[in-house]
Amino acid sequence: MNLFIDTNIILEIILGQHHDKEARSLLSTTDRHHLFLSDFSLHSIGVILFRRNQPDAFLDFCSDMVGPGRLAIIGLSVQHMSLVVQASKQFRLDFDDAYQYVTADKHNLVIVSFDADFDRTERGRKTPQAVLQT
Repeated sequence: MNLFIDTNIILEIILGQHHDKEARSLLSTTDRHHLFLSDFSLHSIGVILFRRNQPDAFLDFCSDMVGPGRLAIIGLSVQHMSLVVQASKQFRLDFDDAYQYVTADKHNLVIVSFDADFDRTERGRKTPQAVLQT
């Protein structure tokens, strides 16, 4: 299955939050699934880690998790921003969720997220647990 990993999946692990074990289990399924992360998510993770004065943790994340056989980075061009605005209006999403949604949609990926806002969209979302149970 081709899975679009939302930012909050990665942050669960990095910040040691409640669902970190579930998120870790999901990211270890690269033998069964192809995992994709948006450029927006990559940059957001960088912003958060730099704010926490952990730039080396960002480099570790990039070297450990991003690359062939792990998380592939995908994104949108400026020409796709009208689709982001349209998705925002249609599904009542903020910018980051609309960007994520359009990126997943353009690449025909299953959205994996803890964010219930995606439930209002045509693509919906799966939780890591739901993916792990399939």
